[in-house]
Amino acid sequence: MATFFIGLVILIGGGALYGTFCEKVFGPDDRETPAYSKQDGVDYVPMKEWKNSLINLLNIAGTGPIIGPIQGILFGPIAFLTIPIGNVIGGAMHDYFSGMICLRDGGTQMPEMVRRYSNKGVYAIYQVILCVLLLLVGAVFIYTPGDIAATQVLGFSGAPTAVSTWVIYGVIFAYYLIATVFPIDKIIGRIYPIFGAILLFSAVGVLIGLLTQGYPLLNVWDDWNGGLVKYGDYFGGNHFIPIFFITVACGILSGFHSTQTAIIARTMKNEKQGHTTFYRMMTLEGFIAMIWAAGAMGVYNLGLQEANPSLATGTIGVVCKSLLGNAGGLIALLGVIVLPITSGDTALRALRLSIAESFHIDQSSNGKRLSLSGAIYVIVAVILVFAKMNPAGFSILWRYFAWTNQTLALFAFLAITIWMFENGKSKYVWVPLIPGTFYAFVTITFIMNAKIGFNIPWGGAYVVGGLAAIAYAVVILWYGRRRAAALPLSAKQ
Repeated sequence: MATFFIGLVILIGGGALYGTFCEKVFGPDDRETPAYSKQDGVDYVPMKEWKNSLINLLNIAGTGPIIGPIQGILFGPIAFLTIPIGNVIGGAMHDYFSGMICLRDGGTQMPEMVRRYSNKGVYAIYQVILCVLLLLVGAVFIYTPGDIAATQVLGFSGAPTAVSTWVIYGVIFAYYLIATVFPIDKIIGRIYPIFGAILLFSAVGVLIGLLTQGYPLLNVWDDWNGGLVKYGDYFGGNHFIPIFFITVACGILSGFHSTQTAIIARTMKNEKQGHTTFYRMMTLEGFIAMIWAAGAMGVYNLGLQEANPSLATGTIGVVCKSLLGNAGGLIALLGVIVLPITSGDTALRALRLSIAESFHIDQSSNGKRLSLSGAIYVIVAVILVFAKMNPAGFSILWRYFAWTNQTLALFAFLAITIWMFENGKSKYVWVPLIPGTFYAFVTITFIMNAKIGFNIPWGGAYVVGGLAAIAYAVVILWYGRRRAAALPLSAKQ
């Protein structure tokens, strides 16, 4: 268990230091925020820091920091180190700068941020990937909480032919529609504190159960093949890079998060709240990911659950009930159900806001918001039906979701880098460029090899991924310097 605790020290201590550094680089001040300057009672609404932070956490923490680590821990105890390191220098930094730049630029959404700090071609590609991702998030985050609720809480079969399955999906769908259309402080702002309490109980409860019941966790210096699960063989046979970093997205890095921090940028009272609202909430998600990775390894090592990535959803119930008993496990399961629901609703809200902003669609009334949301929900429903009715549908849906999720982060890193060039912070461009270049390698290598992509052998995939990563860094540096040089002297800080 020592490696697990080392990882927590890296996450908490490293996050405190690097988060303070990121805040110093950005330089928040006391200027008026969009929550006041553009207050409209719908999306631009001043809210308290604790509420913004809690909403942002629930927005970003879907099933990713649970299902991803449950699958990723099969690569062995190295996950206890890569999750916190990646979180501190990649994911939390990504969330902080994305949210803060959108905040300072007037509460813009991510498409406008990417458009402002890139060009028309990059912006067009981003828009396509963004729309695909948010639609997939909406479908995935109806499917997974619906199935967990049906099979592990309510005792139904969860079969595609069962009426109960579609009734549960329908209830989640109805909530999403309400949360997407109505003012953020009327629905999301009021119900999320309750959801947050359930979430914290589930995470802390699993951690306490791990500590008190002494579930066996491997260390990086132990024999990875010495027990029931052959972690060493899995690590050696499944291409840790890039597969692990595609599998474990939320908790390390998620491009989806930038679309959520942009929403909260419209409700913050002060720029200095960004450190807690954006950076610290992502490190808290990393904490959730660490706990679920440890819980999964514990039940795998005890033989309570087969170590199979395709059984990740079932592993959730085993972890909850084995560590917390029936009653506590039920509450913990409710927390797991809450996570994706509270990400799915704001994902579709972000999609509505992004489309409206990009095409200048008036969203001043409930009717206008409902008409745009209705079109979005029809597409989500089609994806959901396909995923449920096709035996391999969810597997296909999840793979596309995971890849587009990580790929979207590349655009945020690009925009953050160019923003630094244009705002006199060029000596800090390594902050977004290092994780951006690494994930360019990860995403391109993965899609080159994957059957859902180009299906070429690993050797060729690594070569293409490496060249793409180099090109990513070189082009961004060239473009950023050119943009900075073209600015008038008065605009340079």
